[in-house]
Amino acid sequence: MTDPVLLHVSDRIALLRLNRPERLNALSYALIDALTAVLDRIETDSNIRAVILTGAGDRAFSAGADIHEFSESVRQGRATALRDFVRRGQAMTARLEAFQKPVIAAVNGLAFGGGCEITEAVHLAVASDRASFAKPEIRLGMPPTFGGTQRLPRLVGRKRGLELLLTGDPFTPQRALEIGLVNAVVPHDQLLPASRALAARIIRHGPDAVASVLTATTRGLNMAIGEGLQLESEQFARLVGGCDLEQGLAAWRDR
Repeated sequence: MTDPVLLHVSDRIALLRLNRPERLNALSYALIDALTAVLDRIETDSNIRAVILTGAGDRAFSAGADIHEFSESVRQGRATALRDFVRRGQAMTARLEAFQKPVIAAVNGLAFGGGCEITEAVHLAVASDRASFAKPEIRLGMPPTFGGTQRLPRLVGRKRGLELLLTGDPFTPQRALEIGLVNAVVPHDQLLPASRALAARIIRHGPDAVASVLTATTRGLNMAIGEGLQLESEQFARLVGGCDLEQGLAAWRDR
């Protein structure tokens, strides 16, 4: 049986591939569970400092949920659909968002539905000039359920987010860059090199400092400013007396 998620590690960067190219890397329950399990395994591996997430093949990052599987859960009723589909998908995107190492989506093709929600949840994203994005759930008669109604408007603004959510229309990687969904658009053959270069620019810094920035930012966005500032203070306090801060200050003094 083919692994639904492939893992390759080099230069302290883990490359994860969603591996259902024949189904446009649709997010089956098995794939979601496998991705979560891999994230659990690599988060505590000190030899891995960053993660790049992409899709197998040249056509899709992920075309979204596996509709055939999801439809069967819906057929079995509300409780089953919520348990098997919604909670599983929300747990996956929350895991990516809260990951303690930077996660970069390398969007190599279609990023529709759940694929777009993964892009919204990860910390950074680089898109191929062949990528395409969409929030098509409304065409199925439903809202996004992996966090899209919450994260997308926070990323791009309420009115722009609602336009994408309510029309279901596809949009280009250039539009994704313009509204802040991705950090860069690059030629297709430069997608992974550009993503690795971005990861390298991050992991040159201390891992504890990187983790503190990720925690303060991703958690703080959902807090009032006062709570966020307290969280920021706590993340700084964690670093006082540690190697990252001591070495950083010493290097600065020696310049």
